Amino acid sequence: MANYSISASEITEGKNVFIRGKLGFAVLARLIEGAELAASDQRRTKNGMNPVGKPHTTATIIHAEVQFADPNNPTLEEQFVSERRYDSPKRPETGPNYAIDSKGSTLPVIVIPSSKGDGTYDQDESGRELAQGLDVTLVLRTYKPQNFNNRGLALEQVIVHEAPRYYNAGGIDQAELAARGIVLNGTPRPVQATPASAAPVAAVPVATEVEDGLSFPAPQPASAPVAVAAQAPVQTAQATVAVAPAPVAVPAAAPAPAPARQETLEEKLARLEAENASLKDAGSAVGSPVATGPWNGSGPAQQAGITYQG
Repeated sequence: MANYSISASEITEGKNVFIRGKLGFAVLARLIEGAELAASDQRRTKNGMNPVGKPHTTATIIHAEVQFADPNNPTLEEQFVSERRYDSPKRPETGPNYAIDSKGSTLPVIVIPSSKGDGTYDQDESGRELAQGLDVTLVLRTYKPQNFNNRGLALEQVIVHEAPRYYNAGGIDQAELAARGIVLNGTPRPVQATPASAAPVAAVPVATEVEDGLSFPAPQPASAPVAVAAQAPVQTAQATVAVAPAPVAVPAAAPAPAPARQETLEEKLARLEAENASLKDAGSAVGSPVATGPWNGSGPAQQAGITYQG
């Protein structure tokens, strides 16, 4: 266990600390609770980490740097947070890491640059999880849990310093599409294909061939030319017999491709927590709150230079 120069009992509740870095992992748009919390705690214990035990949100940033109000005279709270950054032996290229599991029933406020381009910020109300790699500042607030002498830390706000990108489970990042001149209106959602049992006509499977890593429909044999006009009547000695045209074979329509399998919430959380565990490393001293307890206190003061719209 790391030895810290400032303990949780020395800091004062109701203070704000700003720490900036690149988002490495986060669940901010919803609470981790219920069966998901139980499974999460079990995985944390297996990875040598302390279970959280209560509904919470979580965030980990890499290349983390505390934004001191006065670099020449840092507050105890700023020093408390700064010395609880940690280096990842498995990923030294990520620099100092900082992580927080913020307990409580309130989600942090997320603000993003305004589309007006005037340097102001709007609250992000998309309800979507932020993507990894975003340049963000975590706004932390110190608080005193009931029946405890030590203070804890809560994640109050997340300030995004660039155009927001969002986590996309198994889909195409819209930023990649935009870079190619393709801009979507709204968020695309998977469309379920009609089950074969509900189709009025039985579907005929069509094979595929792979060329240079891309799948294409297999070439179909060309059908024989179909005579449109009836054959000329055949004269016989006794009667004239008209020969009917041959029936035209109509090829069956190719079935719609099956939709790509989407991650379940449980699979998504398990994968994200595995990534988080790889950053925190088993047994590392991460930025979890030192003491548990409900949230209290008023919201943080607005950061200088940050103007919110709404």
